Amino acid sequence: MSIAAHTDVPFVAPEDGGAIARLEAIVCNVALLAMVALPLADLVVRGLFRVGLPGAVDLTQHLSLWVGFCGAIVAARRGRHLCLVSDARTGTHWITSAVTASVALGLAIASVQFLATEFASPQRIGGWLPVPFAASVLPIAFAAIAAHVVVRAGAVRARVLVAFAALAMLGAFHATHGIASDEATLLVAALVGGGLLGVPIFAMLGGIALVLFVADATPIAAIPVETYRLVVSPSIPAVPLFTLTGFVLASGRAPERLVRLFRALFGAMPGGVVIAATLVCAFFSAFTGASGVTILALGGLLLPALRAAGASERFAVGLITSTGSIGLLFPPSLAVILFGVVAHVPITDLFRAGVLPGLAMVVAICAYGVLHVRHGGGTTTPFDAVAAKRALWDSRYELALPIVVLGALFSGAATLIEAAAIGACYAIIVGVFVHRDLTLRRDMPRVLLRCATLLGGVFAIIGVAMGLTNYLVDAMVPMKLVAWVADHVHSRIAFLLLLNALLLVVGCVMDVFSAIFVVLPLIVPASQLFHVDPLHLAMIFLLNLEIGFLTPPVGMNLFLASYRLEKPILEICRGVWPFLLVLAAVLLLITFCPALVLGAASP
Repeated sequence: MSIAAHTDVPFVAPEDGGAIARLEAIVCNVALLAMVALPLADLVVRGLFRVGLPGAVDLTQHLSLWVGFCGAIVAARRGRHLCLVSDARTGTHWITSAVTASVALGLAIASVQFLATEFASPQRIGGWLPVPFAASVLPIAFAAIAAHVVVRAGAVRARVLVAFAALAMLGAFHATHGIASDEATLLVAALVGGGLLGVPIFAMLGGIALVLFVADATPIAAIPVETYRLVVSPSIPAVPLFTLTGFVLASGRAPERLVRLFRALFGAMPGGVVIAATLVCAFFSAFTGASGVTILALGGLLLPALRAAGASERFAVGLITSTGSIGLLFPPSLAVILFGVVAHVPITDLFRAGVLPGLAMVVAICAYGVLHVRHGGGTTTPFDAVAAKRALWDSRYELALPIVVLGALFSGAATLIEAAAIGACYAIIVGVFVHRDLTLRRDMPRVLLRCATLLGGVFAIIGVAMGLTNYLVDAMVPMKLVAWVADHVHSRIAFLLLLNALLLVVGCVMDVFSAIFVVLPLIVPASQLFHVDPLHLAMIFLLNLEIGFLTPPVGMNLFLASYRLEKPILEICRGVWPFLLVLAAVLLLITFCPALVLGAASP
C-alpha cells in the first residue's frame, strides 16, 4: 500500500514545495538515515576488527541534535508543535503567534551566546568536526521557527503586526533584569495564560525560562547549554531511532496484518476482538510511544471490527482511545528512555521493571472489555486453524522485530543505540524490500519527514524544559519541596497518595515530555526521603502520565481519537471514563505492591 503520491526528488516529501522547504526536508531525512547507518557501521566494524569507528558514537549523538531541531523547523512551518489546547481561537491567533515568535527569537539569541563561548575553546567531535558547527543548528532552528510562525500568521498586514509585536515582547523579556520579582511573576503568568490560548508548549516553557533567567541576572545562554547537553547525551539517539521504527511499521500494512493475526487467534473467545485490539495496540504503542501514531494507524481498522463483534460504539471509541498508549511501559518505550536519562536510572532496568505493570494494564483492559462485550451479547467467530496459520506466517516479520531488538540489547551484543538502529533498519528492509508496503523513492521520504516533524515537536519541548529545570534546581526548589514534605507528610503511604494526586493533576495540564523534564527532578529528592525505589517511582510516574493522555485539557489521545474517529471530544470522553477507572485501579495496585515492579526488575 503506497502512502504517498509520486515525487521525482529523493528524500523530499511530495507535499513540500519551495526551495527552502525542500532543503529542510533533505536535511531532516538525510540526518535521520545517517543516524540509522552510523551505529550499524560501528557495530559491524567493531565485530570485524574489535575496534569501532572513531567518533561514531559522538557523531550519532550530534545527529540527534540535527534531526530534532531541523524537525522543529518543519513542525513550525506546518503548525505541528504540541500545544495545551487543540487549536487557538481565531481572535487570539496573532497574540499566540507573536508570543511564539518572540520566545523563539529570544532562544535564538541565547543560542548565539552559547556558540560564542564554544568558539572560544572549540572541541572536536570524532577528532575533526568542531562542536560549534554541530551546535549551530540551535540558533538556526530557533530563528527559522520564528520566521515560519510570522509567515503563518496570515496576510502581509498580520505578518507585520506579529513581527513588531514579537520584537516588542522580546524587549520585555530582556527588560526583566532589575525589576521587581512580582513583575517577572506577571510575565510568567501571562505565558501560562498564553499556553491556554494556544501558544506551543515549547514557547511557553522557553519563555518562562527566559524570564526567570534574565530576572535572576543569569546569562540566558544557560538554556541552550542545557538543551545541547541533554540532546547529545548517550541515550537520547534511541528516541529518534525507535520512533522511526514505529512510523515505518504504521505507514505500511503491518497494522492490517497484526489485526488479522490477533483476530484469528482470539476471535473465537467471547470478547476476543477486544483482546486482539488491546494486544495490537500494545505492540504498536511500545514502538510509537507517546506519539499517538497508534490511534491514527489502527483507529480506522479497529472501530468497525469492534462494532461487528457486538461492542457498542461508545465502548469501541473508549477502548481505541485508552489503548493508544497502553504499551507505554514496554520496551522500547520512548517515555521509559527519557525517564532513565533524567533520573539517571539504567534504562535496561527500567524496561525489566515495566514488564509486570505493563501486563497488568493489558490484562485489566482485556478483562473489562471481555466482560462488557459478553454482557452485551457480543458475537464470536469460529476458530480457523488454517486462517490463523496464514495470518501468523504473514505477520512473522513484525512479530520478530521485538525479538531482534531486545535480543540484541539484553544479550549484550549491541548497545541501546545500536539495538535501536537495528530495529529501524529491520523495519525499513521489511517494509520496503520484503512486504513492499512502501517504496524507497516515493514513500520513505514522507515517512522520514513525518517522523522528523514529530521529533521536532518533542525535542523543542525537552530542550527548553531542561533549561527551566536547571533554573529550578539552582533556585533550590527541589530542596524546598523536600523540606515541605518532611514537615507535613509523616508516612510512606500518605506520601504515595499525595504523589499520585499530584501526578494526576500534572497529567491533566502537562504532556508527558514536559512532565518528565520539569516535574520529575522536583519529586525525585522527595521520594528519596521515603525510600521509594527509583524503579518503583518510575512506574508510578509513567502510569500517572499515561492516564494523563486520557484527561482534558491536554489529553493528546482525546484529540487524536476525535480527529481519527471523527467524533466530538465530549463523546470521546464519555467512552473513555470507564477505562480511566480500570487504569486507576492498576495504578493503586502498582503503588502499594512494589514487588510487582522490583521483582521483575531483578536480573
